[in-house]
Amino acid sequence: MIEKPQRVRKAVLPAAGLGTRFLPATKAQPKEMLTVVDKPLIQYVVEECVASGIDNIIIVTGRGKNAIEDHFDSSPELESFLESKGKHELAELVHNIGNMVHFSYTRQKEALGLGHAVLVAKELVGDEPFAVLLGDVIIPGPRPATKELVEVYEATGKGAITVEDVPRARTGLYGIVDIEHANLPRWGERLMKIRDLVEKPKPAEAPSTLAITGRYMLPPEIFDCLERTEPGRGGEIQLTDALRLLAKETGLFAHIYDGKSYDAGDKLGFLKASVEIGLENSEFGDDFREYLRSLKL
Repeated sequence: MIEKPQRVRKAVLPAAGLGTRFLPATKAQPKEMLTVVDKPLIQYVVEECVASGIDNIIIVTGRGKNAIEDHFDSSPELESFLESKGKHELAELVHNIGNMVHFSYTRQKEALGLGHAVLVAKELVGDEPFAVLLGDVIIPGPRPATKELVEVYEATGKGAITVEDVPRARTGLYGIVDIEHANLPRWGERLMKIRDLVEKPKPAEAPSTLAITGRYMLPPEIFDCLERTEPGRGGEIQLTDALRLLAKETGLFAHIYDGKSYDAGDKLGFLKASVEIGLENSEFGDDFREYLRSLKL
């Protein structure tokens, strides 16, 4: 009998970076706590995990990241204050933030790359499949990208990463996948088998225009791949290099996401996310739209 793949219960959120692209805003606060409309970046990612059926989130932090832990901790004093002022909905909102899911934290003591950040979580993940979500990529919508990856793993037992089509002229900004058909009718053309991954190729040399988007569904074998990955520039262990090993040794899928993502890790992407998510806000979206129309650009 073929053993059924494990249910995916855990996710790793690397959040140890210094956020230098947002200085001076990130001098004294984590980049992951920058607010898009009315929520910090990392809360959008946590909510995506919850909507994907994940019940244990491991956040990899570093020095100066205590605000992340405080945000997802309980706050009985604030709740009591809001209740005393008759602000029951706000009190419930604050209560729910700390009770969405079980949180664990571990530290990346040195900034040694995304692959190293994932490897730091090995002890807490254990011998289980897990998702990895980059905290500065927001993927809104009713169908979470992470949920789609979880479904791929639970059906096939293979890892998968989210990719999206980008203009060929911009392939040099992303990790790009080299793919072939997976031939799995359930997903049709949206699921491809990865032959290789290329980091930031020149447009003429890119094997495709499908870019890695910041959502990963990984089997526990990735830890062995990471431990065998040689550090690159700056002594960093790159997750992409370990994924190349995983693709060759056990197989890896690319899932083409049908939706929009925001790379809020740079200033322009952050502004785009703020504007477009703000326009969808039920409280003030219509008024905001009228304001934007009134601007003489």
